Amino acid sequence: MFQEIIVQRDDLKLKLSTGKLARQAGGAVVVESGDTVVLATACTARDPKAGLDFFPLTVDYREKMYAAGKIPGGFFKREARPTTKETLVSRLIDRPIRPLFPDKYRNETQIIVQALAYDQVNSPDVMAIIGTSAALSISESPFLGPVGAVRIGMIDGSLVINPTVEEQKVSKLDLVVAGTRKAITMVESEASVLTEEQYLDALALAHSHIVKVCDLIDELRAKAGKPKIAYTAPEIDKALMSELSGKYASAFRASFDLPTKLEREGKASELKAQIHAEMAARYEAEPGLMAKCKEYLHDIEYDVIRRMIVDEKARIDKRRVDEIRPIQAEVDVIKRVHGSSLFTRGETQALAILTLGGGDDEQFIDGLDETVKDRFLLHYNFPPFSVGEAGRFGFTGRREIGHGELASKALRAVLPTQQEFPYTMRLVSEILESNGSSSMATVCSCAMAMMAGGVPIKAPVAGVAMGLFLLEDRFSVLTDIQGAEDHYGDMDFKVAGTLEGITALQMDIKVEGISIEIMRTALAEAKKSRMHILAKMDEAIKTPRVEINPFAPRILILDIPKEKIGEVIGPGGKVIRRLSEEHGVKIEVTEDGNRGIVKVLSADGPSGENALAALKAIVTEPEVGKIYYNSKVKRVESYGAFCEFMPGREGLVHVSKISKKERLKAASDILAEGDFINLKLLEIDRQGRYNLSATDVPENDF
Repeated sequence: MFQEIIVQRDDLKLKLSTGKLARQAGGAVVVESGDTVVLATACTARDPKAGLDFFPLTVDYREKMYAAGKIPGGFFKREARPTTKETLVSRLIDRPIRPLFPDKYRNETQIIVQALAYDQVNSPDVMAIIGTSAALSISESPFLGPVGAVRIGMIDGSLVINPTVEEQKVSKLDLVVAGTRKAITMVESEASVLTEEQYLDALALAHSHIVKVCDLIDELRAKAGKPKIAYTAPEIDKALMSELSGKYASAFRASFDLPTKLEREGKASELKAQIHAEMAARYEAEPGLMAKCKEYLHDIEYDVIRRMIVDEKARIDKRRVDEIRPIQAEVDVIKRVHGSSLFTRGETQALAILTLGGGDDEQFIDGLDETVKDRFLLHYNFPPFSVGEAGRFGFTGRREIGHGELASKALRAVLPTQQEFPYTMRLVSEILESNGSSSMATVCSCAMAMMAGGVPIKAPVAGVAMGLFLLEDRFSVLTDIQGAEDHYGDMDFKVAGTLEGITALQMDIKVEGISIEIMRTALAEAKKSRMHILAKMDEAIKTPRVEINPFAPRILILDIPKEKIGEVIGPGGKVIRRLSEEHGVKIEVTEDGNRGIVKVLSADGPSGENALAALKAIVTEPEVGKIYYNSKVKRVESYGAFCEFMPGREGLVHVSKISKKERLKAASDILAEGDFINLKLLEIDRQGRYNLSATDVPENDF
């Protein structure tokens, strides 16, 4: 019989349990909040994986549609590849836990988290982080947690802990924070332009809540924790390390003074090749020595660059710690597209392309929540040539999805409303060069591309990546970090925003936590840098253009009564197809509450205007006494002619009402099918039929 162990805290609205589900996993924890249920499992190999120079941790989060009482769409009716949301939540879990494993730990570790039930009130993503931390804490894994997590919102100016799904829709802040008792380890956020102080207040509140979550996880660990794997880091061969450091540390230091990334990497590769050549005889005589040398040379590089930055205050490219690389910004670099810009910062370059479309181009997002449509799409591409390598091309990885999502969050706060700008907007960021902070270059480039394309954004947005180097009791915060500073540093802290405040913030660290004070310093430096970058962007384009690009479609909008939608569409779509073909336009009809919205997309102004006029005629009620010019004769009988005097509206002109000059025996004496005639609407009879007259129109002379 299983023994279920449960811990819970009503003030956290959180319940953790283990021992009932997935009992063969190394650690398995069920997290419940409201009626949302998440299962997190952790399995760790007993022995390290040979030949690896990295920690083999994999994290997979999945949302099964049954959790929300839904059946998956598609032919196979089962969940397929991970959705964008599942990929982003997998990253959200991975980022705070990865730094909390012992240095040089190489045992394969797998995290699988599944949303089992979703009540449409309590979000499962934060619960997934908590569940993972709890599963690792009670497992054999030498995890240095626990980690707690929380979402912070801001509603009517007040901070809210773990807002509900409905509250999130009206919140000015969506901030997810993870951390240990001591410090914060991960931040992911989107905001409607908040100040640095508001962010710091939110982070402080988040950490106070995280401590309580850690207490709950520790309570579960005390009751259900397994003995940890005895892990001892490999002993360092001090003699070999001293020998290599004494011979080559100064050479590595000199390589960091070279001006470009490729030169530095080339020099480092040459140096390592030279070292391995010098050691070749010893490699043959001593198995395992080559692997040791490779590891120690990396550690020497790591130590050299960190001491250079913290103690000498010297950066790889000779910048000051608060200095931004040279910036070049320009728009209209690709003439035919709807909007384009090129943003270059040092050796990082992002080309942004804007495409405008209609409602049919919106993206359907189907998940545990209700299916929604998104009119703002941002896609980030990172081809291997951007870092001077040959590699796999065309595959969208987790990193690309994550970087694109961060840039998207940074820009959403300044987007125009549907009423202000009725277009679907797609931005593609092509990273053409990369040496650090390509996601923040994407923010800058995409903001300029939108302005160049005539999207009336509320304000330009810029982003910068901050770094941190901790060395014993000393630290340096770096502005605008490049690739090597990211690789060898302790923090990647990305901040994006406008002149007024922050719109997105993301932090990842490689140590056990960052204090609020260090974050305060980083935010202050990031603000100064953001002002500088925005000024450089202003030199290329200051405000959104008034007119959209000539190659972009024109959209005209017509509001119609809901009951008129059927008339506009016509039987089987007959009316809307006819108008589209006649005018060379695309017509979209949607329903919004008690009204219908008709969008006309055209390549030029006149085509759209003509189609719009025809649509207005369809939904406009006929007026008795009004003259309708150029009415079309549709059918001729002896007693009169049936004429279309408004689109979709036909009436009868009696033979006695056709000619002023003579009495006709038949309507065909004057009229033939296809003729055009000016008519006056005399009456609408009790059966709703329209009686027309040509004799009552002064302009007619027959």
